[in-house]
Amino acid sequence: MHSNQIIQYLKKRGQCIDLEIAEATGITLPNVRASLLNLSAQGEISRCNVTQFNNGKPIDGILCRIAGTIPPKAPGRKPGTKD
Repeated sequence: MHSNQIIQYLKKRGQCIDLEIAEATGITLPNVRASLLNLSAQGEISRCNVTQFNNGKPIDGILCRIAGTIPPKAPGRKPGTKD
């Protein structure tokens, strides 16, 4: 389907939600979700179901990234270890 286009988008952008992928690539949301399910079954991506709230309205989606990649650490001060 649209797997190659979605993989390329995830390689450029990193971790994304399905709605963002659909808007950026022009692929319909049901097609994006079907492709994400196929890519996950093949082990190409890691995915999880998430609920985001937009003005108090819950929006269910799929958060995904290329399998085996780790998002960069958040900027800012890190807690130190005490010996």
